[in-house]
Amino acid sequence: MNSLTQLTAGQLRHAANLAEKIQSLQSELERLLGARSAASRPSAASHPRRGSRMMSAAARARIAAAQRARWAKVRAKRGPVPARRKNRLSAAGRARIVAAVRARWAKAKAARG
Repeated sequence: MNSLTQLTAGQLRHAANLAEKIQSLQSELERLLGARSAASRPSAASHPRRGSRMMSAAARARIAAAQRARWAKVRAKRGPVPARRKNRLSAAGRARIVAAVRARWAKAKAARG
């Protein structure tokens, strides 16, 4: 849109006439409808959004407690989870691994010199 400083006098007069016509039409519409028209209502931009909503510590605690209760109910339906069996190394298996490591280091030392 052109700046007001770049418009000619004729264009400014025409713009003023249009603005006057728009104003008279809006007032006539309001008179007919008996209320403010949607076009003359303040826009959402004139009401800036407030900051983000804060939640109190008590409200957060209530929500957390409710969620813990929900999970407890789910876990109760499943029943206890059986403990996993530990993988234990037999003495013979450990001895084989130790012997293999010693042989590998002996080979590495012999190759080095």
